Amino acid sequence: MPRINNPKPPKRAPKIDTRRGAKKKPCSFCQHGVGTVDYKDLAQLRKYISDRGKIRGRKVSGNCQQHQRDVTDAIKTARELALLPYTQRTVTERRGGRGNRDDRGPRGPRPERDSSAGSSEVEPSGVL
Repeated sequence: MPRINNPKPPKRAPKIDTRRGAKKKPCSFCQHGVGTVDYKDLAQLRKYISDRGKIRGRKVSGNCQQHQRDVTDAIKTARELALLPYTQRTVTERRGGRGNRDDRGPRGPRPERDSSAGSSEVEPSGVL
């Protein structure tokens, strides 16, 4: 029986843009007319750093391209001058690892080793 070639692939449903009508977050630096981002203004720079110490992306912060580059450079400069930390200190303890070792009780005394069985010295054979 001959194979029938389908000249047209089946049509897919059109994609619906869910962001239609949603406004883009305006750049706060452009709104206030700020020309440069100062690396010494730590309160402003902390807004663009996550709780783990990472620099927030442009989509999250809402900055334009130029001001996002300026913020990134200012944060890196402040980090090098030790005004901002590279990472934030985390105080939470994680579960897991080797677990709580107190539930096993105290360790007993170690057994004595036999000195002749585990000798690492090699006796010379005397043949040269």
